[in-house]
Amino acid sequence: MQIVECVPNFSEGRDRGVIDAIAGSIARVAGVRLLDVDPGEATNRTVMTFVGPPAAVSEAAFAAIEAAARLIDMRSHTGAHARQGATDVCPFVPVAEVGMDECVALARELGARVGGQLGIPVYLYEQAATRPERRSLQVVRAGEYEGLAEKLATPEGAPDFGPAAFNARSGATAVGARKFLIAYNINLNTRDVRIARAIAWRIRDSEGPIRGPDRTLVRDEAGTLVKAPGRFEHCKATGWTIEEYGCAQVTMNLTDWEVTPIHAVFDACCELAEEQGARVTGSEIVGLVPRGPLLAAGAHYLRRQGLSPGAPAGEVIRVAVRSLGLSDVAPFDPARKVIEDVLIDPGALVERRLSSFTEATSAGTPVPGGGSAAAVSGALSASLVAMVANLAAESRKTPAGRRARLGRVAERAQVLREWMLAAVDQDSRAYDEVVKAGRMPRKSDADKDARSAALARATAHAARVPFSVLERTVELLEMSRQLIDDGLESSLSDAGVAALEAAAAAEGAHYNVLVNLPGFADQVEADELNNRACLLLDRTHHLANEVRSIVLERLLTSSSGC
Repeated sequence: MQIVECVPNFSEGRDRGVIDAIAGSIARVAGVRLLDVDPGEATNRTVMTFVGPPAAVSEAAFAAIEAAARLIDMRSHTGAHARQGATDVCPFVPVAEVGMDECVALARELGARVGGQLGIPVYLYEQAATRPERRSLQVVRAGEYEGLAEKLATPEGAPDFGPAAFNARSGATAVGARKFLIAYNINLNTRDVRIARAIAWRIRDSEGPIRGPDRTLVRDEAGTLVKAPGRFEHCKATGWTIEEYGCAQVTMNLTDWEVTPIHAVFDACCELAEEQGARVTGSEIVGLVPRGPLLAAGAHYLRRQGLSPGAPAGEVIRVAVRSLGLSDVAPFDPARKVIEDVLIDPGALVERRLSSFTEATSAGTPVPGGGSAAAVSGALSASLVAMVANLAAESRKTPAGRRARLGRVAERAQVLREWMLAAVDQDSRAYDEVVKAGRMPRKSDADKDARSAALARATAHAARVPFSVLERTVELLEMSRQLIDDGLESSLSDAGVAALEAAAAAEGAHYNVLVNLPGFADQVEADELNNRACLLLDRTHHLANEVRSIVLERLLTSSSGC
């Protein structure tokens, strides 16, 4: 399913009636799920997060911008955060089965609609920008609301869509497409905003104009004052004091967390605060955050403790929350703050108890069936691989040089475990789509053609899900084989069972590829998929037999078994 995230920021954080009305305009759009509404009193700004199919998300974004234009009057707006309009920014973010190009197209379509129908000047930014200098939101928003009339009067300040005239009530809106942005604040044990700004000047990147006194100005070889690069790329930072928290904060937007992870910024701020005679007391994430940055942070702090980073995701995230002090000013609940956790379907197969799942499998219904069961075997294999790797990584018997490698194996196994669990439901949903296509009307030739095309698409998808399971069983068997040599002797049988589970998953997945091949409309595609599946299965047979032979030999040598 295609999923796009939209994270508009509205210039109202105090009037709950206005906030609820804007949120309601989003929630009323069919297919859209409003995940989070995060108002800030001091900033007088609310961040809303919603997801859904591309067309529905675009419709909800327009409805929200229209509501904000009716309900917010920028002429009386004050707040700590930079802003230029009632809907200040409205970015689209690709989440699942959607590329950046599609989000760029959504941004430009929405911008044209807002400019044309609502008469609001719209600037495109980030990946949707039509001018290189407008990729930076900081550049687009320069001068803010107070300088907007003057900017619009210049050729350089003309908007991408809408009138080049000052809309005093609504200001202007920036619409864009970008990677996931983390709004991140680090709390200090002081109210002194100068300390927060001094730290911000040291960590932020050098993009954008210099505003106010800047301690990162240096002279180049020609003696000209230039802005020295900050410590981190993709980090937009400043300092402010939040009276409701009673502390100063280093406030930032991290626009590419894979390049600049939150734990690296947090550790740097701890170091720089000490230099200023202050201390970091914790931090906060505004809005929602993907699992990735928290898993990276938790793994980082586990490694610093000499522990394996391949713990279950829930524990790694708990380590991140504690280490970053994310509950310093308000409780951090992953079920409400982590996107993947918020999107969990409580009715999903993998959310059931084991007894409930096996009961559902045993019922006289086609799903869950063999494909889902194969994915469960894959998840069990990955779980055992992670267990064996973690035990060895944290054992004093393991040579120090081997522990880091085992930690990486455990981390990867946890990723595969979660992927296999997701495949349990993907397989069942794929079968449901086949059934749905088969029930389409067949009254006319056009009906029959549409039904045939839908069946072919659904069947091809139903084959690709187990094929992906089969692909990943090879990696699980390779890791099981590695653990035969690198794991503890006491975990030898566990590594062997991990291989058996992976082999069972491979065989089951292969069956479910084969059963769907006759439904392919393109025989060449079916033959290619079959050939690739056979090669993968041959590889799993070789690895499984090798592991089984070694495990049995070593176990029988140390026992009086058969």
